[in-house]
Amino acid sequence: MSRPELLSQDALRHHLILLPTWESDGTTIRKTFVLQNFVSAIGFVNAIAIIAETMDHHPDIRIYGWNKVDIAISTHDQGGLTELDMDLASKIDAISL
Repeated sequence: MSRPELLSQDALRHHLILLPTWESDGTTIRKTFVLQNFVSAIGFVNAIAIIAETMDHHPDIRIYGWNKVDIAISTHDQGGLTELDMDLASKIDAISL
């Protein structure tokens, strides 16, 4: 399976309009989620793991405090952001509701 190409700056801006709660440094998108409690945070991470494994696209995940989950997404083998990253971010947003 071929990997997606890097997004152009215009395409990245468009995607970030659709994902307004995510921040980008140009090569990574990042978002912190605040859950109700520790068990909810762990459950959220487990749900992300299932999605990520299905997509064969794995984010960096950090749990801190007792209820915060920081997600960073990038297509490492492409050295930046691709459609795959935006799709994963959208799926993560959908399960966080």
